[in-house]
Amino acid sequence: MKAPLVSVITPAFNSEKFIAETIRSVQNQTFPDWELLIVDDCSSDKTVAIVAAFAENDPRIQLIQLQKNSGTGIARNTAVAKASGKYIAFLDADDLWKPEKLEKQIGFIKTHRLPFTFSFYDVMDEAGIPLNATIEAPWKLTYKQLFFCNYVGNLTAIYDTEFLGKVNINAARKRQDWMLWLTILKRIKIAQPVRESLAIYRIRKNSISASKWDLIQYNFAIYRNFHRLNYVAAIGCMSWFLVTQIFIKPRYKKKIKA
Repeated sequence: MKAPLVSVITPAFNSEKFIAETIRSVQNQTFPDWELLIVDDCSSDKTVAIVAAFAENDPRIQLIQLQKNSGTGIARNTAVAKASGKYIAFLDADDLWKPEKLEKQIGFIKTHRLPFTFSFYDVMDEAGIPLNATIEAPWKLTYKQLFFCNYVGNLTAIYDTEFLGKVNINAARKRQDWMLWLTILKRIKIAQPVRESLAIYRIRKNSISASKWDLIQYNFAIYRNFHRLNYVAAIGCMSWFLVTQIFIKPRYKKKIKA
């Protein structure tokens, strides 16, 4: 059996409210050459049953169940280890892809010969109501820019395993996606996004991105533990991070017409 070109990595935990819509957004892709690996992190709701029903009817979908709750990083690593595609793509269990996401992004990768890319994305609230905004990013994203601000939406990222290999994901329960992009950008120096919105991010009330204080705490931990900066240097980086969040990053949030 021919290996799929794209492996889609989706960790899931108590995602019964959203997982079906997420899966359908992958099934509705105009680019059909994919596999979807969903790793359930010991859900206590109907997530497993919902995914299993989809997998029974679509052989491109695989359900993987962890034996103990281990966090998003380990769930993603488990899926990456089993992935057979040339390209690794990421999609969380509550977010959505637009139908032409893979077709346009794979075309962009091949045209520009890129080992890693991402795209702009729209945002919606927990109920799926559009918030009429698109999150953009620098057209040439450098490691230094990424060091102070995560411009890469996890639901939009794709990398080439033939160029980069399978890149290990930090086992931390939060912000491991940012650490993954930093690891990649340290190697390739510059990343280019597809300059249009190809996905829709769901803002959850209890998500880390919805809590500014939690965001500050986890980002400080990354400067201390991932980058191994001393306390004073980490404080300095956090100061510039806050400047970026207040004055620079908002420039990349564009209002769109309702």
